[in-house]
Amino acid sequence: MTAVAPLRRVEQCMGTVFSIDVRDPVVDPAEIEDVVRWLHWVDATFSTYQPGSQVSRLGRGELTVADCAPEVGEILDRCERLGRDTGGYFSAYPLGVLDPSGVVKGWAIEQASDRLRRAGSTSHCVNGGGDVQCAGDAEPGQPWRVGIAHPLRPGDLAAVVTGTDVAVATSGTAERGAHVIDPHTSRPAQALASLTLVGRHLTDVDAYATAAFAMGPAARDWVEQMPGIEGFAVALDGTTWRTDGLQVGT
Repeated sequence: MTAVAPLRRVEQCMGTVFSIDVRDPVVDPAEIEDVVRWLHWVDATFSTYQPGSQVSRLGRGELTVADCAPEVGEILDRCERLGRDTGGYFSAYPLGVLDPSGVVKGWAIEQASDRLRRAGSTSHCVNGGGDVQCAGDAEPGQPWRVGIAHPLRPGDLAAVVTGTDVAVATSGTAERGAHVIDPHTSRPAQALASLTLVGRHLTDVDAYATAAFAMGPAARDWVEQMPGIEGFAVALDGTTWRTDGLQVGT
């Protein structure tokens, strides 16, 4: 039996690089292009860097939530739930201005994966700037392997996460500096170098990673009590910790 090459697509979007890797290419390539177009729609709708986006106009009071696409209201409702789940460490208003970016990218990646599933794929990975949603296995009987970049040693991996139907998200200072804001103090969080969370659904995993990074020293205890979520952190001095249920390699 002749092996069929996987389908791969790389696209610049949301200020980062997205890659789509479909390992069971029963999917029409046109479906992948539809996913890419939808990712650009998400960017055009939710970007806080585009003054004409619905979120920017909503933040300025030019639109109401009812005037926006239904997805905007859904995201804002999710932000409220995430705020409750994290004791206020996740916020759509981290500096007093509407900015739901902390949940949008993870949600977009997970939704892209769901679209590929509906198109027939049971084995794929969608990666947006290092945050990934994996479906099925990478190969029959072989789990996906997701490398965690070392925040203090560029080019090195701090660890490797393996899993099936797994979502992995990292927050840290390596690429964008101290950009994660602690909503309680309105100051950048700087107690950790990076924090990676692992679960099943990237929408929550990515947002939780942002919130837990803002928690600093309290992050480990909080992650330990979250059902279905595991964590791996690199401290500023290079030491690491991981939650009890997480298995990582190198």
